Amino acid sequence: MSNTRGAGPAVTLVRNATALATVDGTTFLVDPLFASEGTLPPIDNTPNDRRNPLVPLPDVDLSHDAVIVTHRHPDHFDDAAAERLDADVPLFCQPAEADAFVEDGFTDVRPVEETASFDGVALRRTPGRHGHGELAEQMGPVSGFLLDGDETLYLAGDTVWYDPVAETLAEFDPDAVVLNGGAARFNHGEPITMGVEDVAAVREATDAPVAVVHMEAINHCLLSREELRAETADVLLPEDGERIEF
Repeated sequence: MSNTRGAGPAVTLVRNATALATVDGTTFLVDPLFASEGTLPPIDNTPNDRRNPLVPLPDVDLSHDAVIVTHRHPDHFDDAAAERLDADVPLFCQPAEADAFVEDGFTDVRPVEETASFDGVALRRTPGRHGHGELAEQMGPVSGFLLDGDETLYLAGDTVWYDPVAETLAEFDPDAVVLNGGAARFNHGEPITMGVEDVAAVREATDAPVAVVHMEAINHCLLSREELRAETADVLLPEDGERIEF
């Protein structure tokens, strides 16, 4: 890997929430969505009907040591990823979804109840709430992950701003934070991923660098990078294929 042990964490945004997160020289492929542009149907009951993904997969080196899937919604883990990933790759996931990965043919599935470790990096599963009220319940369980080595990287996952996110930031004081933005929404109800106010709340709650992904790739993500950039300060908005070294 390009990072060496002792270097700070780094994240390469691939597309949507798909990212390569490197901590202490170990690289985790997060939420692999490998479908070609326009080959998946639109998310139903949303303000537009464009086919997904909206943009192509960039030409980046996807080499990784392990995989993390925050949850199995189709924009975070798809059939193309199930086909392309090595069957024996160490795959970390929510306990409730472990059986589904085994059924997909993966042979080294590692459900994380609370904590796990890999190659000297500690993994801690963190809470998330995929929306508000009854809709959040319908969206099912979602998680974030803290990757803790010489420094700590917080991948918040598909969540809105709520008390457990604030508590995670306060308790673990991460050195870098990656948020899933886009203000994804359906025709009714509030957004189910972070919008301007959520991102601003995180920015206020931590001194760490904050990067926002999960934008401009799926049809129900309506908040653009340009809009978020105009409404927030001191927030990193990587382009697809861009690497950030914190």
